[in-house]
Amino acid sequence: MTLPDIHLCIVQPAGHEQALGLLDPARYFRYHFRRLGARVSLSKNRLRHDAVNFVFGAHLGFDAAQCERHPCVLVNLVQFGADGQAPSPDYLALLERAAVVDGDPTSLPAYAAQPDRVPLVPFVHAPYLADEFGEMPMPIDGRPIELLHLGEFSAAAQAFVARIEDCGVPVSLLDQPLYGVERDAFIRQARAVLLCDAHGSGHVDPVLLAHCLSLGTPVVLQRTDATRVPGYIEQAVSWVDETTLGEFFSREFGTPGWIERTRQQHAHFEQLDPAQAMADILVHACGVGLAHLHRRDPRPWRPSRLHLGAGTGYRSGWLNIDACARSEPDLVLDPAQPLTLPLSTVSTLCGPLRLEAGQCDEILLPAALARGADLPTLLTNCLALLREDGVLLIEHDAGARADIWSACADRFWQLGWFEHRLEILSDADEAPPGLLRLRKVATTPRERTLARRMTSDCHLPEDAVPPQEQLLPAGTSVPLQALVGAAAGPGIDRELAEVLDAA
Repeated sequence: MTLPDIHLCIVQPAGHEQALGLLDPARYFRYHFRRLGARVSLSKNRLRHDAVNFVFGAHLGFDAAQCERHPCVLVNLVQFGADGQAPSPDYLALLERAAVVDGDPTSLPAYAAQPDRVPLVPFVHAPYLADEFGEMPMPIDGRPIELLHLGEFSAAAQAFVARIEDCGVPVSLLDQPLYGVERDAFIRQARAVLLCDAHGSGHVDPVLLAHCLSLGTPVVLQRTDATRVPGYIEQAVSWVDETTLGEFFSREFGTPGWIERTRQQHAHFEQLDPAQAMADILVHACGVGLAHLHRRDPRPWRPSRLHLGAGTGYRSGWLNIDACARSEPDLVLDPAQPLTLPLSTVSTLCGPLRLEAGQCDEILLPAALARGADLPTLLTNCLALLREDGVLLIEHDAGARADIWSACADRFWQLGWFEHRLEILSDADEAPPGLLRLRKVATTPRERTLARRMTSDCHLPEDAVPPQEQLLPAGTSVPLQALVGAAAGPGIDRELAEVLDAA
């Protein structure tokens, strides 16, 4: 079977730190897909037109319209239920109509219409974590952190931790959010990781649990009446509840017998292999990709919203243009250079696309670009791309060139504009914070008269001659110096007279 290329997309709204928790499951998918021979790429917020996209974190904000141009499979890691996470109605509606894989079997009732169409991914052993630090794991009894709490430190978790410490076992917490390798360094120094039931829902984070075990660190898990976990988790961790907490932490935790039992649990966990499940998911992805190819509109994308930047400010659903390829834009293009329209090209991320004059509803101009040296050319490009009444959004700050904004409205002819200009919108209530709004408007007859008076350009129409009115071929005339030596032939006055007589 021929596999499609796979792209893993982590949704991270600007500045959203908790989205970094999605790095772990994305890394897990990447490793196991590569084991099965797939070519896999990974990035934040960007989708690929030429691959099947697995989207992590769609609940944080995902433009569903992107599924029309990109084949997408949503990876749902939101645990439904009374655990403080209430997915938005928009996200639930998206799950109903999109291709989905889920990491928690207890979430299947949420797909009441077709629960059997949602493949499950088991988060088990991640072999690549064993070599993450290039050294053997520290012996359990020699680790400096007694017990490390991870996850939400709710009021219920605080009370549970207090009872553990009353048994004489100190519990450490990370004093600031850490993710990825930086957090893993602390996990590897702990005798065990404590995962509490923060809201009494019975939900367990399967990704974090498997990640800790794969790092070679035992896990102590709080059991409540609502706790439901797969069998492989049941056998891989140490359980404590309200009745066994005191006995476990006073007499058992940290003893040679407990360490030996965790060693056996880890040996069993290392044998768990998700290859078959991941292969099924790849087959599912292939079906999603082929179905999408059959229904996808083959015409070029004509974006209505442009973002003249990329990097961490990348905007999903917009066409992100940047002169720097390192910022991973949809289209590498310098928007401050003269632009010839229409522009047709092909982007790896967006596929075929086309930019035409008067196409865009909105254009966002970052502050750094707004301070650029060739701002007049940049604004002229924006004016050409905007439809009439389209809006240019400019991030402005103390370093912005306010004189240019005035020229857009009051001295537009200085920028070479004639038929249209930009006007500053003063309705501050509608403007997002930190953004200046300019609207493309047609110039009035009086404004065009003023432009003719103030510039060297006459701004006259070309008055093209229709073919039936053409007496001599267009371009018959030559530069004056070319007439030297032409006296030997018929005189120019004689040629013109013959033409006029014939007419």
